[in-house]
Amino acid sequence: MNVSVLGAGAFGTALAIAIGTVRPVTLWARDAGDMVQRRENNKRLPGCAFPAQLQVTGDMARALAADTLLIAVPMQKLRGFLHENAQELSDKTLVACCKGIELSSGAGPVQIICEEVPTAHAAILTGPSFAADIARGLPTALTLAARNDDSARRLQEQLNTPALRLYRTTDTIGAELGGALKNVVAIACGAAIGAGLGESARAALMTRGFAEMQRMAAHRGADPETLSGLSGFGDLALTCTSEGSRNYRLGLSLGAGDTFDPDTTVEGAATARAMAGVAAKEGIDMPITNAVAAVLDNRLDVPSAMQSLLARPLKEE
Repeated sequence: MNVSVLGAGAFGTALAIAIGTVRPVTLWARDAGDMVQRRENNKRLPGCAFPAQLQVTGDMARALAADTLLIAVPMQKLRGFLHENAQELSDKTLVACCKGIELSSGAGPVQIICEEVPTAHAAILTGPSFAADIARGLPTALTLAARNDDSARRLQEQLNTPALRLYRTTDTIGAELGGALKNVVAIACGAAIGAGLGESARAALMTRGFAEMQRMAAHRGADPETLSGLSGFGDLALTCTSEGSRNYRLGLSLGAGDTFDPDTTVEGAATARAMAGVAAKEGIDMPITNAVAAVLDNRLDVPSAMQSLLARPLKEE
């Protein structure tokens, strides 16, 4: 079965490089000319040469001819992309490669695929990974979630590579929420470190943030065990401790009072706002998410947000 990656940001490009080391793959980019010439994505992943089996195209029709499509567009643009190409995407296997919650609806990537292209076979690829590591062939493990185990198994065999190991699950809700909510916690952790609050504060935020993730996942019908795997705890550990994470870097900037590049896509910002609204509407206790949303909207500064968390009533763990 043919594979195309739709979207040539860093992560989409890295996935195409990894897959292209073992089988043919097409990478679609809006501006493909420079990549065709250079045989690398000089803007997003400089120095990572394309393997021979990776073909780049700016022709959407050519890319959409594949049976399996990895959709690597920003989360907040996913619905528009699917809606625009819904007819061509019908009956295809669509694998979301973005992490987040839609600000306008509170929906995750798999839910959006099912709403916009009901005949598609929806899945999500998520977990602890930096694009540069994948592109360089460094060992990486991800979660592949599809509602049907036969579909998940087929995709697992199709997309696995010697360096990119995929674990499958049918818990798409848990995989969606793990990948989305860990970004919110990463912003909080970055803010704590940026404000000079120390490593102990970061550890506390990671731990209590993980509890929030599990609480929302259980509320939405996910298996709590999914959050203990790669798509939850694994991604949380990576994202909250490394400046390779854009969400963590945003938090560092917030904590230090520095400016942050407004053109950098940070999925956790929209997710924090979306999930704070969902939590309030559905009665789910998510104090860290609420605090991050308040800081992003300039309703609280970082020291005040931390103080509000510390002043919460004492309770059992």
